[in-house]
Amino acid sequence: MEIGDLSTLLVWAAATAFTIALVAYTVDLARLTDNAQRRQPQVADAEAATGARSLVGVGVAGAASAARAGGSADPARGAGDAGRARVDSAVAGSTQDVALGRSPRAEGIARSTTYLGVVMLFAAIVLRGFAAGRWPTANMYEFTLVGVLVATLVLAIVQRRRVIAFVGVVVMGIAVTALVVALESFFVRADAVRPALQNYWLVLHVGVAISATGIFTVAFAAAVLQVMRDGRETGRSHLTTPWRRADGLRQAFSGLAVTGPQFRWVDQVPEARRLEALSFRLNAIGFVLWTLTLIGGAIWAEDAWGRYWNWDPKEVGTFIAWVVYAAYLHARTTRGWGGRKAAYFVFVGYAAVIANFTVVNLAVSGMHSYAF
Repeated sequence: MEIGDLSTLLVWAAATAFTIALVAYTVDLARLTDNAQRRQPQVADAEAATGARSLVGVGVAGAASAARAGGSADPARGAGDAGRARVDSAVAGSTQDVALGRSPRAEGIARSTTYLGVVMLFAAIVLRGFAAGRWPTANMYEFTLVGVLVATLVLAIVQRRRVIAFVGVVVMGIAVTALVVALESFFVRADAVRPALQNYWLVLHVGVAISATGIFTVAFAAAVLQVMRDGRETGRSHLTTPWRRADGLRQAFSGLAVTGPQFRWVDQVPEARRLEALSFRLNAIGFVLWTLTLIGGAIWAEDAWGRYWNWDPKEVGTFIAWVVYAAYLHARTTRGWGGRKAAYFVFVGYAAVIANFTVVNLAVSGMHSYAF
């Protein structure tokens, strides 16, 4: 078996490992959903019973204390404060109970298969480089492999302490889809590249762009979960309020509202502000790398074509994505934009990155077309 064929076989093996991880994350998420739905009535009963006991007990204690002091007391106020404290304690305990409904076996399988897939994909990329006799980032197939490697590696690092099943489902879903599409549609035999790509900038420029794309992928998943968590915390959903137009469509999909009982599992994930902070940190790192991608591409263009900027579709697409992420960072750090507004910027930015990789490469001709 040739080295290139062994590399392809390892890619298929990595895709299989990631598929198992995807299934395990899905099982964990389903377990959380089922557990949350079963425990919610118990939590409501516990809150009601605790509140009633608090009102009675604290009211009597407040009245007795006021009688001893010879003054008056407001038992309702004291009852309210103590009652809220006990209810909060009961809710916290109930949240921990929901967390106990996780599936340790599924989480263990997801972790181990994620690590296994990362190792096999890394080995496949290394063998691909040996087979081609160059750095393996010269075409869409290789770009996809390295991008998936970065995304899954970042996922493994982010979830090293606590598994967030939904983030795992999103990232692994994207990873498996990308690998299968790469193997079926983008695959080319390992070979040397054209003279224009035989340059150290192939390592710097393309490698940094791939790393940024992988980081943006995990940040996107965190932003999606942030919006869902925010909807649960605030009780807001566009599917629960009438639309001016196409309200029948809204009613048809109203059962998918994140505020509904089927999304009670969202209550066990980190708070929206923590997810937003995670997404912001990842996007900030990705933005720095994307900036280096833009600068490095301009320098390489001047060396190869004699101009720093050629208005090539690939260059324009990269710049558009850079502008979106720059606006996101600016709005969040200097204008105080947060919550859903910030997340929507992340959605648009990630869509621009993916469109630049797929639509621009496959449907638009330009000076970068020869590389794919």
